[in-house]
Amino acid sequence: MAGAPKTDFAKLIAKDRAERQKVQWSGTLLEYLELVKEDPSLAWLSHRRMHEMIMAPGVERHEGDGDGRLRRLFGDRVPPTYHFFEDEFFGMERTLDKIVRYFHAAAMGGEEARQVLYLMGPVGSGKSSLVERLKRGLEETKPIYVIDGCPMYGNPLTLIPRHLRPAFEEMLGVKIEGDVCPPVRWRLLNEFDGEYERMPVKAITFSKRGQRGIGMVPPVDPNNQDTSVLIGSEDISKLDRFSEGDPRILELNGAFNVGNRGMVEFIEVFKNDTEYLHTMITATQEKFIPAPGRHGTIYVDTCIVAHSNEAEWQRFKADHTNEAILDRIVVVKVPYNLRLSEEVKIYEKFIKRSNFQAKIAPHTLEIASMFAILSRLEPTAKCDLMTKLKLYNGDEVVEKGRTKKIAVAELMEDAKREGLFGISTRFIMKALDQALSQNPEAIHPLSVREAMIQMVREADIADDVKKQYLEFLQDSLHKAYLELLEKDITKAFVFSFKEQAETLFHSYLDHAEAFVTKTKVKDAHTSDELNPDEAFLKSIEEQIAIIGPAAEGFRQEVIAFLWRVTRRGETVSYTAYEPLKEAIEKKLMSSVRDISRIITKARTRDEEQRERYDRMVETLIENGYPEETIDTILKYAANHLWKD
Repeated sequence: MAGAPKTDFAKLIAKDRAERQKVQWSGTLLEYLELVKEDPSLAWLSHRRMHEMIMAPGVERHEGDGDGRLRRLFGDRVPPTYHFFEDEFFGMERTLDKIVRYFHAAAMGGEEARQVLYLMGPVGSGKSSLVERLKRGLEETKPIYVIDGCPMYGNPLTLIPRHLRPAFEEMLGVKIEGDVCPPVRWRLLNEFDGEYERMPVKAITFSKRGQRGIGMVPPVDPNNQDTSVLIGSEDISKLDRFSEGDPRILELNGAFNVGNRGMVEFIEVFKNDTEYLHTMITATQEKFIPAPGRHGTIYVDTCIVAHSNEAEWQRFKADHTNEAILDRIVVVKVPYNLRLSEEVKIYEKFIKRSNFQAKIAPHTLEIASMFAILSRLEPTAKCDLMTKLKLYNGDEVVEKGRTKKIAVAELMEDAKREGLFGISTRFIMKALDQALSQNPEAIHPLSVREAMIQMVREADIADDVKKQYLEFLQDSLHKAYLELLEKDITKAFVFSFKEQAETLFHSYLDHAEAFVTKTKVKDAHTSDELNPDEAFLKSIEEQIAIIGPAAEGFRQEVIAFLWRVTRRGETVSYTAYEPLKEAIEKKLMSSVRDISRIITKARTRDEEQRERYDRMVETLIENGYPEETIDTILKYAANHLWKD
């Protein structure tokens, strides 16, 4: 048995080596030209390659999509879903669409090809993660072909003399841009006697760690900044062998050198010295960078992606001397996510990737996400923040029996800085970790809420902000969780909750339709024709405050909605019409509220009560509640849900 794993390891290594050797290629420029003639995509410039990389996994367009939730969220223009970013970024549809549009315009040779893509947003909003995804995408793309030995991984087509390029472009069906770097030019003249067709070409893969086609510029203390980080330097140890003007003394290992043909990332870009920024702008606008020393300029073909937070952006923008740089930047805001369902997915992703082993009670991540999003919203006179949260999630909000008609686009238009402040995803993950340290086996909304309260109290933030955050946690989330909890307990008491809800729904439709059309209801068992049961209709409607004269209008709206749905051939269920769905669920909750209160609060239970209590607990566990959390959660329900 000891030899078996070794054999498996050897097979794995051999297989990997064989696959890598398949993509390795070397030859001359003349041989490479034949490859380009067969596949012109080999000659793509960096922006075109980036755009095709993003589009390759597929795009899902939503024009004409019947999803009402998407329409409520985005209006008439629903952003496409780019599978390249799928399962990693949530609630960022507009941001991702702007990034892709930038690359598309740049790939077409538009002005964006000569501008910096700048991502601006608060800490933890996903800027660095987006850049990392782009870099990882490059590493996963097929190999590119470079001049063998070129420190810039230069495009082999730049070897072709300019006076012959029109003829080669016509033969190959590609556009040839750029020039070779000084070291390659020296080799071409001195090693190959100017016979560029003999110059060696090879295939390489992009690599962040290997510094092949991917460069990075971290922020540096302005007092110690050196442009060699960007453009390389001269190796003074070679001056005893070569003259100062000899290209062989150049060490082209700066970010723009290694990032040629791919991308260069500027981290916290505006912390850098202005000289750095002018080099960045020259690289994107003029497509060249200065060579170290007295060696002229070097052509570069790279996508420059920079990022920083809003405070740095505002400070930089306020300085009028930076206007030239500002004119060459495409700004894409990367705000915090504002959709509850998407925020939950973010934490599910983090947990899945971690060693998080504890059980998680229902609504734990939902309640934590509610706090994060509430902290990111701006107040509005049109609705309270919890209603705004629900609208931003694409939910239909029912108020006095009517769906609240507020356009999400209007709310967002009124709030210019929404999502650029508030609680970060890292804060929530720390709260989950803190709750876990106190409850190693399982966490629940109450333990996480307590952890968040403690963290807010200890946070170094303004007093008014701290007060607002505590109000969210101790009041808004307290009420929100009680609503969720009562529904879960109701479902645990009501046998076949969904079936009973559907029965109530269809009964309501039968009687409401008879009322509206002034006809009779046929009894399903006796076939007798009966008058519509107004007492039954009222018992449903009063759950959402539909009383008196408003009832007739509500019934007409329900039947009109039903007819529209039926005409479209859609399935009719109790969840189809939000006001009626809410009324039915509240009706079911009210029907078991007394027994729920008595059985949950009772310190001693008779045999029947004990059986019902045990059955409720079993159902809650079946519905995802960890057994370790049941006692705490039900005590909380007993103390807060049903006041005597």
